[in-house]
Amino acid sequence: MEAITTTPDTMVPKKSPILTDLDPSYRSAWSVISAFKREVARTPGSAPAHLAIERPDGSCFHHTINLLPHTSGYRFRNEQIVERSLKFLLWMKGGSRIHFNGPKELANYLSATYSPKGERGFDNHFLGRRVFREPFQIIHHETRDTLPCVNSTESKLGGHLEGCRIGFDLGGSDRKTSAVIDGEVVFSEEIPWDPYFQEDPNYHLEGIRHSLESAAKHLPRVDAIGGSAAGVYIDNEVRAASLFRGVTDQKVFDEQVRPIFKNLRKEWNNVPFDVINDGEVTALAAALSLKSDSILGIAMGTSQAAGYCNPSGNITPWLNELAFAPIDLRSDAPVDEWSGDHGCGVQYFSQQAVARLAPAAGFDFGDMSYPLQLVEVQKAMKEGHPGAHSIFQTIGGYLGHTIPLYAHFYELKHLLLLGRVLSGDGGQVIIDTATGILANEYPDLGEKISLSTPDEKLKRHGQAIAAASLPSL
Repeated sequence: MEAITTTPDTMVPKKSPILTDLDPSYRSAWSVISAFKREVARTPGSAPAHLAIERPDGSCFHHTINLLPHTSGYRFRNEQIVERSLKFLLWMKGGSRIHFNGPKELANYLSATYSPKGERGFDNHFLGRRVFREPFQIIHHETRDTLPCVNSTESKLGGHLEGCRIGFDLGGSDRKTSAVIDGEVVFSEEIPWDPYFQEDPNYHLEGIRHSLESAAKHLPRVDAIGGSAAGVYIDNEVRAASLFRGVTDQKVFDEQVRPIFKNLRKEWNNVPFDVINDGEVTALAAALSLKSDSILGIAMGTSQAAGYCNPSGNITPWLNELAFAPIDLRSDAPVDEWSGDHGCGVQYFSQQAVARLAPAAGFDFGDMSYPLQLVEVQKAMKEGHPGAHSIFQTIGGYLGHTIPLYAHFYELKHLLLLGRVLSGDGGQVIIDTATGILANEYPDLGEKISLSTPDEKLKRHGQAIAAASLPSL
């Protein structure tokens, strides 16, 4: 995105204060959006535009954006707000057919930007062919009445504790499995594995089989199986997942990886068997632990993972892939090397953020891997290194100024924070900084939204119990 040049300095902050000087040009998306909303409210001729994000199964989500008059003086700002909002919604909710009721010129701009060869070509391919298995489309509507109707289903997955169940979680370095009887864990196991670069999907299949069989030995019978893993899973199909990144042959992926969990279900006599994104299971585990709802879970690790439990206490069918959601609208925001986009969450809420900030904080790690850089910064934090403190304070600043953006799109009561970046003293600095920013700069949200980390029970067994509780008998 280009810098905003046509709005007076008093309307759009040139940077967002984050209490350190490590990233002084950071411009939170919420500061730009809220300033835009204020200008729309006082500008004659402003009018609403409407987005409908639809999936092939008929699910459809609506969002309204009030825009400035789409004339030369306001054109760029309208384009920026609509495109960045759409980008956030695409990775929050997910869809491949984008219906837009608003200025035709804006629809043309979105079509060009999200074309296969446009700036958002990655989103076109990934959300179109890869996830929803159809061409990605931008469709203009002259009137709001012709938009497809809202059709947002909630998943009733989770909270089913009766019976003898197996819960599993597939990570990049280990797979965890538990046997659960009426909500009590009677067996748990962690087995190291290395799935990322395995070309033969039988490696994954045999590993998962072994874990399920190990847990089953501790149960009188198996009534249901629930699991979680990083990636996009729709109707128990693997649509995109880092665990299978080594399976590059598309034919092999389609024939063996995509139906892997459906095939496993057949092996287990077709018992209820559900697999979803690990972020969603984390949010569900938090909801069960806190006995609450409206929870957004954010894991800061290799990337940024997220999951959401809505006000009804249910998991949504949304993607919640906030690693790709834009949170920084400066023109020179850091670029995500995979998607090619600027200012997205992965560069601010993961070990990549630590590595990016390290040079400005006085560290010279050369070509050291990101995980090792995080370890070194955490060691320095223990030793009282001021630069290490500034890194975690800056990440906390990012978070404090991003929570209002999340609250704009999600209904929130709780934010559950976890992941390697939150470990140790640095994690507490992140939480304290974000909490202070909420209290001082966004007091209404500070009173409404609480920040927490998992307690010991949730850390030890919460994910396994939540995963096991997914299927209904």
